Amino acid sequence: MRSSGKSLILEEPDLKRVMQYQKTTKHGLRNTCLLHFSFYLGLRAKEMAGLSVKDVLFHDGEIRDEILLTRHMTKGAKQRTAFLTNPKVRVILQEYLDYRRDTDEFFEMSSPLFRSQKNLRFTPQTLSMTFRTMYDSVGLKGCSSHSGRRTFATSLLNQGVNIKNVQTLLGHSSITTTSIYLETNPKMLGDIAKNLKI
Repeated sequence: MRSSGKSLILEEPDLKRVMQYQKTTKHGLRNTCLLHFSFYLGLRAKEMAGLSVKDVLFHDGEIRDEILLTRHMTKGAKQRTAFLTNPKVRVILQEYLDYRRDTDEFFEMSSPLFRSQKNLRFTPQTLSMTFRTMYDSVGLKGCSSHSGRRTFATSLLNQGVNIKNVQTLLGHSSITTTSIYLETNPKMLGDIAKNLKI
């Protein structure tokens, strides 16, 4: 786990620890799905809270390849697309949706994708608190709902993904915002210097 600006960025062992612990909790499947949406899609708490079943599922029951995040869901009211193409995300989402169909008598396309403990739609604040509880429960202090998003962006940049593509995936209006992930990433800066060819 390393610090980068406002939220801590998690390393793979940290993420595995959080995921593993969720297997022992009452809402573990839901929470594991939330973690996947945070780390593999880079979604904010507000965006996850705003999702309904119809945003991820076709009427025939097939999982969509894309989620359209509408203006009312996103920060800055900027519409963008998130991609449900990662196999890990699809597997856990399918498992979660199957569980919801079997256990939720009110399950329908307009239902919130993620329900709170009170069986209601999360608010961004209550969802942020849920993430903090997940991290605190395994001793990852200082993590927030934004840690997954920051880890998502940093991982993409570390893998050499073009910063313009990362900007698009994150929905940043300005590349300056995205470039913060580069500026605070010593590993990437070190690799750039190491691999320089003249």
